[in-house]
Formats: sequence, C-alpha cells, structure tokens
Amino acid sequence: MPTMADVARSAGVSVATVSHVLNGTRPVLPHTRQAVLDAIEELGYTPNTLARSLVTSRTRSIGLAVSAISNPYFTEILQGVEAAALEHGYGLLIADPHDDPDHERKVVQLLHERRVDGMIVAPSARPAALVAYLERHRVPAVLLDRVLDTTADGAPPFDQVCAENAAPTARLVTHLRELGHRRIGLVAGLPGLSTTAERISGYRQGLAAAGLPYDERLVVHGDSASAGAEQATAALLSLGSRPTALVSANNAMTLGALRALRAHGLSVPGDIALCCFDDFAWADLFSPRLTAIAQPSREIGARAVRVLLDRLDRPDRPARTVRLPCAFVHRTSCGCPEKGTDS
Repeated sequence: MPTMADVARSAGVSVATVSHVLNGTRPVLPHTRQAVLDAIEELGYTPNTLARSLVTSRTRSIGLAVSAISNPYFTEILQGVEAAALEHGYGLLIADPHDDPDHERKVVQLLHERRVDGMIVAPSARPAALVAYLERHRVPAVLLDRVLDTTADGAPPFDQVCAENAAPTARLVTHLRELGHRRIGLVAGLPGLSTTAERISGYRQGLAAAGLPYDERLVVHGDSASAGAEQATAALLSLGSRPTALVSANNAMTLGALRALRAHGLSVPGDIALCCFDDFAWADLFSPRLTAIAQPSREIGARAVRVLLDRLDRPDRPARTVRLPCAFVHRTSCGCPEKGTDS
C-alpha cells in the first residue's frame, strides 16, 4: 500500500507539502498541489483518516440529523448536503431524530461522540434538550429548515439556513383571491415548528393584502403528516360554510388533503381550488397538476454545509440566518391554465 512518503517522492515534494495538500493546513502553489494530486491518483494512495484527525483535530466528517428522510423534501436536502460535503472533502454521518425531542438529543449526542467536526440539524418542535446539549458542549452546528427565535441581542443562537416561508404563502393566498375566492382554508403543520408559524403568518398576511378577514375556523393543523392533514381537511369540509379554496402547508399534507377531498366526492379545482407549499417531482403527474411553492431544497442543503464550514474556519463569527427564495410554480389545481414557473 503506497504511503505519504511514496506520494512525496513521485511528486518531487516534501512529505510536509503532501500533508498540507491533504489537510489544507497551509496554502500550496497550484502547480505543486496538482502534482501531489496527480501522484495520489497514479499511486492509488488512500489517506489515513484516523492519523490525519490526530494531527488536525478534525475528522473531516459532518453529522446530519433530519427527520423523515423518506420525505422528498428532506431527500433533496440530503442530496445537497452530500454533494457539498463531498466537494469539500467531508464525509457524512446521518441520523433520523423522528421529530422526537428525546430521541433527537440522543442521536445528536451519538453523532458528537463519533467526533464529527460539526452538525447540521433540523430541530423538532420542542428542541430545548437539543439546544442545551449543543450549547453545553459548544458543538459547531447549523440549524436547517426550522429556525429558532433570536436571543435578547437580536442574534440567532446558531447559524440557520432555511427557505422564505411567509411571503410565498401569502402569494398563494392572494393568487386564490384574485381568482375570486373569499373563503380560503389553511391546512397548517405541526404546532411548535417555525415553518408552521411562519406559514400561518404568511397566510394571514395574504388575507390582509387581499382585504379578507381572518377566520380561525378556516385554519386547521394537519401536524405536517398525511394522516393528520386528511383528518384536518375533513374537519374543514364539515363546516356549515366550507372553504372554496385550500392552501396545504407541506407536501405530505397535500396528499392527505387530496384523500379527504376525494372521500367527500369533491373535484379539484371544479369544486374546490388547491395550492400547496412544497413542490415535488410527481406534483405535475396529478390531475389537475398542482400549483405549488417550490423550495430550493438542494441549495438549502448545500448552503448549510458552506455555512458550517465557515463556522469551523471562523468559530467566533456572529451567528446568522440565511433565507433562500422560493419559486411559484403555476399549474392548474388553482383553477388557472398552465403558465409555468416564476420567482
């Protein structure tokens, strides 16, 4: 098996230079770096990760804790995280906290014990134990998708990366109002999640912009799951004056809402219009095709990696919240002809 010394001889450089190229511990001239990389490729050299971590105090690994990895939204985030981590020479350790606060703290502790350099976490609706662990152990971390309130000084407690939530939800509401709807229901997510609160806020902003009153009876919680949304939508449909349009606040709940509408014999958009937050690969296979807000899922994952690596390089930098814009995908479930996508 080739050694670092073999790579150095082949490239015509010192062992120290090979180490700097592998570990990024000192700048190396581009042509010298390329010579080292060519020698590594030619010899088939594999760095000793354990030995390298003893020298650099880094394992070049990132812990990722996200729930419902089977959800297409988080699957795409995972793809973005993985691609960006690989691009920067990092591996991933992945755990599913199952949106359970106790399990969440345990899996984060497990990742920490595996000596990951930092973590990317999508927190649960009750993240107190998670936050306490990260703060107590001073774990470099980026919160993903779901964010925490700012502290007394106006700064977030951790770096955070998420999509815009309020304005895109408001746009769905105002679009439905432009189509003549006055009773617009919202199937909201799990209480306690920032995404749920922000999308409810956006719904209310959209109503206000459209000159419509807020009616709390038209807001139901599907708890961010298909089964919960099916029950919540059924409750909306049982109202004496049911909504003529619905906004579903995530992709899983859209499926539940559609099941409830079908069970009640209602067609979309003939009997009730439907718009949803979260686009997904098969949203345009429904009949009608779903008008949706598309989140930049892969870019959210990739940006989280870059923010975490910046934190590792500059640990004293103030924490920041990065929000990425969404796109309005105009299809036909709202009752409009197909019009394509715009931002």
